Amino acid sequence: MPHAATRRQMLVWLGAGAALPVLSACGSGDAEAKTYPVHFTKEEWRKRLTPRQFRILREAGTERPFSSPLNDEKRAGTFVCAADGHPLYSSKTKYKSGTGWPSFWKPLPGAIGTSTDYKLGYPRTEVRCARCGGHLGHVFDDGPPPTGKRYCMNGAAMKFRPA
Repeated sequence: MPHAATRRQMLVWLGAGAALPVLSACGSGDAEAKTYPVHFTKEEWRKRLTPRQFRILREAGTERPFSSPLNDEKRAGTFVCAADGHPLYSSKTKYKSGTGWPSFWKPLPGAIGTSTDYKLGYPRTEVRCARCGGHLGHVFDDGPPPTGKRYCMNGAAMKFRPA
């Protein structure tokens, strides 16, 4: 029997060793892990944001597709971070991707930051507000010219300012 226990222990250790790089790469998903120019405590963010905005911006949640009025926004203007008002995307770069989320082919200069997200078990490029670190969505390589990028954003993470 001791031999079986040793084999079992080895399998546990091998499994843990294989999982460790994946788990460490996942990170906490918490925007507070990095210091941003605009920052508040979790409790302060809860007071400043709606529950839906808090879940998306501060806990990296995702809204249901086709649930945001910003998906159908067609006026000229600027899409800004719902948490701090930081300008993110020009309406000139918005396009209808058919995914159910507001999509853009290019952010404004200095508007966003990106990191690798492994929450679904495979790497995706997460997009965050460069000023407060709020989770906005993800960027994919299946967008239109000239960039070929699709910045797929949660509408609740943004507000629209008409021109």
